[in-house]
Amino acid sequence: MNRLQLFLQLRRHRKLADRRSMDFSRNKAAKWIVYIVSSVMLIYLMGFAVMFSLIVNSDRTTDSVSFVMLLAPFLLTIDFFFRFIAQQTPSQLVKPYILLPIHKYACIDSFLLNTLLSEGNLIWMFFLVPYALMSIVFTHGLTISLCVLLLYWILILCNSQWYLLVRTLINDKLLYWLLPVTFYLLLYSPLILSAATDTEVISFEAPYNAVAEALLKGHPWPLPAALLLLAVLLMVNRRLQRFYIMKEINRTTTTHLSHVSTFGFLDRYGDLGQYLKLEVKSIMRNKNPRLGFIFSACVVVVMSAFIALTDVYDSPFMTNFWCFYNYVIFGSMLILKIMSYEGNYIDCLMIHRENILQLLQAKYAFYSVALLLPFTLMLPTVFSGKWSLLMVISYGVFTAGFQYFLLFQLAVFNRRTIPLNTKITGTNGMENNYWQIGIQMAAFIIPITLVSLLESCVSNMVAYLTMMVIGIIFIATRRFWMRNIYQRMMSRKYEMLEGLHNSR
Repeated sequence: MNRLQLFLQLRRHRKLADRRSMDFSRNKAAKWIVYIVSSVMLIYLMGFAVMFSLIVNSDRTTDSVSFVMLLAPFLLTIDFFFRFIAQQTPSQLVKPYILLPIHKYACIDSFLLNTLLSEGNLIWMFFLVPYALMSIVFTHGLTISLCVLLLYWILILCNSQWYLLVRTLINDKLLYWLLPVTFYLLLYSPLILSAATDTEVISFEAPYNAVAEALLKGHPWPLPAALLLLAVLLMVNRRLQRFYIMKEINRTTTTHLSHVSTFGFLDRYGDLGQYLKLEVKSIMRNKNPRLGFIFSACVVVVMSAFIALTDVYDSPFMTNFWCFYNYVIFGSMLILKIMSYEGNYIDCLMIHRENILQLLQAKYAFYSVALLLPFTLMLPTVFSGKWSLLMVISYGVFTAGFQYFLLFQLAVFNRRTIPLNTKITGTNGMENNYWQIGIQMAAFIIPITLVSLLESCVSNMVAYLTMMVIGIIFIATRRFWMRNIYQRMMSRKYEMLEGLHNSR
């Protein structure tokens, strides 16, 4: 079996693993919802392409190729950070193939090629192709248009490998966040310095204009340069993936004796206090929950600093969006995986009746208290007069009520166990849970849509009070909807256990 045959066979195995996954049939309804929302986003991209084309075509001083190349750093930056939401944590199914007589890099090469062949790498073409047809073809011809589209496609493939590299390093240590932060600060430093000094220190447009000029003059060096960059990123990723895969497979567990906090003050809350201890100790002792919690807290701190120290988010829409986003960060990163970490010890939770219900109540209490962090960090924005205290309080109450109600529904649908410590090596197929994606979208879209409609019909104060009342209603009825979630879980108990056991 040659390399091509081996790649095709491994790709076939991966597709079969996805179809045989228990998540495959349950994801169908949610998948259609995600497809519909994604289709709307693609329509918006085509709309933006038409808008930019009309602007460039009406401006005689701007060249269409130079303009689209100047957009490259912004589009690639958006693409990179959007992958953290839309693209799941990279994992590879290598354990079943370790003992087979195949090349040591066969699984890794298959995984990297699959990331290059992903349909997600073609999303930006819904913006670029209409723009090229409306602005580049009629002014510079079909050949230049194809060269621009090919260059962009290669750069997007480079971006996919850059994301994979960064995400793998961040999964190991959060300190590696300094790598993309430093890179993008250097990339946009000319714009930052120019805005700070009101003078153009370094020309931001120069390298992109040089690429556009080379394409227009028939010098094709940008294409081989982009291919060389892609080859370098693939080589680095190839070695990096193998290093972390072997590190996880050969990992040995060592026990260190240390002081163990008993959190005795929680004993007064009875069984609820014991499950609160379980939640806290799970975060403190296990790598994946701990990194997720620390990362969420860091995002809240950074976002709160941007909101307080800049005026970028001062428009009404952006004010609503970022206030809600700051509150729902913990939920969208941690509650989204509810019951997935517990899948590692789900049998212990099934010993006594209503253990799961008490666990859900403890999680709700823990993450409701966690909302005090973004609330406290957004108070400087209130004290400076940019935001109103009523808005910050009402959005926090709405998050603890309605948005947590949405996110906790995933306890019924999450039936894949997430390892507590390993990150890179997967155990089965079907990485995407479309219910997670759909509910996460709803948690962001519904509040913004609702408050925007309210503000267009009534005063801001009435809108904030309405949001607060909705949140209070869901908080007051939390025992009823949590018991409903618990009963739905128990009605599917054996199916849930089978999914959690098989995905360990």
